[in-house]
Amino acid sequence: MSIARTWSVALVGVEGELVEVEADLSNQTPEFKIIGLPDKSLGEAVQRVHNACANSGAPLPRRRLTVNLSPASLPKQGSGFDVAIALVCLATETTMDNTSLASTVHLGELGLDGRLRPIPGVLPAVLAAARAGRRRAVVPWANRAEAGLVDGIEVVGAVNLAQVLALHGADVEVPDDEPVDLPDDAVPAEPTLDLAEVIGQREAVEALVVAAAGGHHLMMCGPPGAGKTMLARRLTGILPALDDRAALASAAVRSLSGVRVVELTRTPPFEAPHHSASVAALVGGGSRTVRPGAIARATEGVLFLDEAGEFTAGALDSLRQPLETGTITIHRSGASAAFPARFQLILATNPCPCGDYGIRGGTCTCPPSAIRRYLGRLSGPLLDRIDIELALTRVSVAQHGHAGATITTADARSQVAEARARTAHRLADTPWRLNAHVPGTWLREGPASPEAKVLRPLDAALHRGAITLRGYDRVLRVAWSLADLSGLPRLTAEHLGRALYLKKGLAA
Repeated sequence: MSIARTWSVALVGVEGELVEVEADLSNQTPEFKIIGLPDKSLGEAVQRVHNACANSGAPLPRRRLTVNLSPASLPKQGSGFDVAIALVCLATETTMDNTSLASTVHLGELGLDGRLRPIPGVLPAVLAAARAGRRRAVVPWANRAEAGLVDGIEVVGAVNLAQVLALHGADVEVPDDEPVDLPDDAVPAEPTLDLAEVIGQREAVEALVVAAAGGHHLMMCGPPGAGKTMLARRLTGILPALDDRAALASAAVRSLSGVRVVELTRTPPFEAPHHSASVAALVGGGSRTVRPGAIARATEGVLFLDEAGEFTAGALDSLRQPLETGTITIHRSGASAAFPARFQLILATNPCPCGDYGIRGGTCTCPPSAIRRYLGRLSGPLLDRIDIELALTRVSVAQHGHAGATITTADARSQVAEARARTAHRLADTPWRLNAHVPGTWLREGPASPEAKVLRPLDAALHRGAITLRGYDRVLRVAWSLADLSGLPRLTAEHLGRALYLKKGLAA
């Protein structure tokens, strides 16, 4: 037949859309052309496909081949269309099972020798195919474990193009090639970190438990050596394990980043970019293919910005949209990509460049202008999106003597799990599962809204201008987390007073 069709997937951010790949063979001057808004790497598929087919014992027809990628208005990027293009080109002249070809999604890059090479983003691509009702996907051998994480679709891991041709009924000899594997980039397991190792910061540990229980954003300000980094790195240890949906979302972003994915990791991700990171490193981007940045890679986990005062103001302000919406949208010429960005933000900063401003026993050597410039990078709109603001001090000898007074990670994890179970039960008839995600209108006017006398201290703080209306709602969210940790079904003035102190250091 002169026209053949199959399917592949175009990724736009973390979302995939099915692309129909069709080829037409006509009796004109020999030419091989790809249309349908391909990028440069996809345009180079012409030479890769030509050589791969020839070296697989199935040379392309020596007539005019036109390959169309539909819908034509959708930008297509990358080399993952190579296998689908090769198959439809050969099917225009080679006898194959066209029903099998047209019902299968093909993903993978071709080497010049015909072997299938792994590509990033296989997991979200196969997810998109399964959601679109496809029941079989062919992927490179190295990506088979990643694609197998998707339920409801048959995954075929292929070593070379000849093997795929034979799958669809072509009469070809399948060579016994060595499969192309991914580089061994396994990350060593993180050592177990226990909250009991944090000495003398009991109030900070309790605030960390509150943040974990409600999914709240947290900022710690204190001198060097106060334990800010120790606390932040122990947060993932007290968070509940990821459920299937969250683990799949996290794995999909890691797949797009080019990280080897062989199983669903239940531990929440922990991203800690260096303070020299640019806006693009946080947000993501790229000149050809849009890749997720640290914000997206932290989804369903923790984004920790150590030495926050050293980040550029632009990099910090890039957090404002994802903190508010839970997504990050990257716009590039002719395309835009959206990534999930539902994470817990932990900021740690010194009070000044030298770290001793306002610290008892410390001698600050920074000029006033340097202090203002340092703290001014944390803009008011960003701080207004932080639920808990802690001021830490250095540990004293007396506090060191009570090192055993803090709780262990296992105890804290148990408290957080019980509190989240109470939250989920209370919000069972709503689309939210964490206090940090509940909108302010529902908190103030919903069925569980507090009585007027309970809200009086919070109303007074709003009237004085000590907090904004956004801050008002954030205090309510933290108060509900405190109530869930204490096992009470209603907010009390004590909960609101404690939440107001955690937000602004104000006494109710």
